[in-house]
Amino acid sequence: MTNLESYYKKFDEEHRLTTRHGQVEFFVTMKNILSAAENLLQNREAGAHCGDGLQDQKAAALGPLKILDVGAATGAYSVPLSKQGFDVTAVELVKSNLEKLRAKHEKVKCWQGDARDLHFLDDATFDIVLLLGPLYHLHKESDKLRALAEARRVTKKGGLIFCAYTMNEYAVIQYCFGQNKIKENIAAGQIDAAFKTVSGDGDLYSYVRLEDIDALRQKSGMERVKIFSPDGPADYMRRELNAMDDQTFELFKKYALEISERPELLGAGSHLVDVLRAS
Repeated sequence: MTNLESYYKKFDEEHRLTTRHGQVEFFVTMKNILSAAENLLQNREAGAHCGDGLQDQKAAALGPLKILDVGAATGAYSVPLSKQGFDVTAVELVKSNLEKLRAKHEKVKCWQGDARDLHFLDDATFDIVLLLGPLYHLHKESDKLRALAEARRVTKKGGLIFCAYTMNEYAVIQYCFGQNKIKENIAAGQIDAAFKTVSGDGDLYSYVRLEDIDALRQKSGMERVKIFSPDGPADYMRRELNAMDDQTFELFKKYALEISERPELLGAGSHLVDVLRAS
């Protein structure tokens, strides 16, 4: 059993997104996915109506948008997207997570697989591909680029890929300083002179900065549509969020969505999502 499999056997991924800080992340991310899906559908319909009736029929025959969720875990996004009428396929590396997803008996096609090798999926199949977890756990740039290349391969031309990353400053502030581990982290070579985390193959997470994400996007050869922080300050405010009444919490979720693309705040939260267009 790999370190990743051992971790997810103990870690309750389903519970994470039901906590209040997790709800903020889910709310902002889903808003962006649904907005992207709506735009893709509008573009498809507009293209169909430019022609004759046969083109209209062809567009209707295409059916719902196809979404691929790579690193789907137990289906936190796959299941609600399927319930909203999308044609959803889920790929998950950890067998125990996949078993939990299959046990829900939802209309989600499930595969066990690695984000770096999606050979079992055909080229140009999906309108939207979600990479909302795999890039957290890949340490080598070459592996991250392989995952991005595979996502691009299976995405239709003009389709969108949501790439999530875990952020360096959150890890340094919350863990290294917050738990008073900074001196031992430096001594162990886990933090460099610029306070950048140094992750090895034995570590679970790979932490990045904005310039790392920019470099990966450029090397992937894909165009950025937008970049947003799905959780913003939420992970720093767990106690405050838990103390809020429901109405105040709903306002906070709207606030998090409103500020999610503000450039001065990008990279400050625990996650960042880079939305790329396949070409």
